[in-house]
Amino acid sequence: MTSEKKQITIQAEDLTVGYFRKKENIIISDTINFSFSQGELIGLVGANGIGKSTLLRTLAGMQDKLSGKIYINEKLQDQYSTLQLANEVSVVLTEPPASKNLSVLELISLGRQPYTSWMGTLSEKDKVAVNNALQATETQELAHRKCFELSDGQLQRVAIARALAQDTPIIILDEPTTHLDLYHRAYILKLLKKLVSESNKTVLFSTHEIDLAIQLSDKMMVMTDKASYFDTPCNLIEAGHFDVLFPKDTIRFDKTTGRFSIKK
Repeated sequence: MTSEKKQITIQAEDLTVGYFRKKENIIISDTINFSFSQGELIGLVGANGIGKSTLLRTLAGMQDKLSGKIYINEKLQDQYSTLQLANEVSVVLTEPPASKNLSVLELISLGRQPYTSWMGTLSEKDKVAVNNALQATETQELAHRKCFELSDGQLQRVAIARALAQDTPIIILDEPTTHLDLYHRAYILKLLKKLVSESNKTVLFSTHEIDLAIQLSDKMMVMTDKASYFDTPCNLIEAGHFDVLFPKDTIRFDKTTGRFSIKK
């Protein structure tokens, strides 16, 4: 019996990302092609300044692409209104919440904005979604605390909970493990893996924790100054795409262990 084919949730065709500056386009990365499916955890890696955040913001509709096509659930991204796109994609950025005076419950409830009335009144369905997000991220005990009272790790879990409350098939996270210690970096990535397996969502995250991403991701994208490569971690290792991420005279990638080490 053949396994059921998973639905493609995000697809890029010859995508070019960057910025518009007066009359010229500033290209950050081009010729990007990939297909992400439901129920996949995808790690996005590359050196600083290579364009990871630019790509994520473009996929989320937060900035315009320079050229190419982006499909969200097999529909061109350009054909979505802002509200419609908010029903398909939720985003967790590295920036802290606009007001840390919000309680955790209030911040997570903001994830329901695409579905609430103009008054922002939560329906019973909205409250269930918020409660489910609290449970999934184990943040129930933080619900009535102010965001400024939280540690970085707690605040990151709350940000993920807000995205879960938005209840979109696609979640995009820009470096969700930044400023966290080793335990909390591993905890956040394992949480994302658990959410994917339990909810069948597509979760795309950028990270500098390449070793952890290799262990936990279903697929990965490696961005370099020459090209972007998308495949399973094992296939990317075999093709040598991790070897070119950093200068070889400083950092070595061990294909056997899937880990980086500093050359002495």
